[in-house]
Amino acid sequence: MKYYELYDDVYIPGRWHLKMPVDGRGVWIDTWRFNEGRVLDIEGLIRFPLKLAGVALDFTLCSMGVPVVHRRVVSLFERLGIQKEVQFIAVEVEGQTEPWFILNTLYVIRCIDDAKCEEVFYWLPEDNRPDKLGGYRNVRGLKVDPAKIGKANIFRPWGWKVVLIVSERVKQAMEEEGITGAKFIEV
Repeated sequence: MKYYELYDDVYIPGRWHLKMPVDGRGVWIDTWRFNEGRVLDIEGLIRFPLKLAGVALDFTLCSMGVPVVHRRVVSLFERLGIQKEVQFIAVEVEGQTEPWFILNTLYVIRCIDDAKCEEVFYWLPEDNRPDKLGGYRNVRGLKVDPAKIGKANIFRPWGWKVVLIVSERVKQAMEEEGITGAKFIEV
């Protein structure tokens, strides 16, 4: 099985760009909680203002990397039988009447293959960050070890949760469905 980083195609001409999410009062919300790999209990409205108006995409990363998807993606994941691997959190997107969702991935898997990555940097004692000591500071040319992934179809890699990874099955389904905005790079 192959795996792919799922990211946002920022070079689509005329596309929209979303700002950071805000609550009902317009206050920015903590986006890191969407990388933790757990079900979230969200109270109140989450809204995404537009940074740049344009063509709405089925898959988008907001300015802080939170995946926002159209209901077409929700339906696709349900047909694939992988809806238990994610939580879809209803949100409003400025200027849109159709349903949109934050795609909150529920799995974090320890699967980075350090030896096959292009470059891996770790937090060291001299960085004066004891809370991060020994963890990944940066990963370039990410590669994963498929033997450590099991049957997961969508997840974040432990230690480098800024990346969203999907199985080849999900990649192919998204491409066949014509999901706009999604780009893939093999990891």
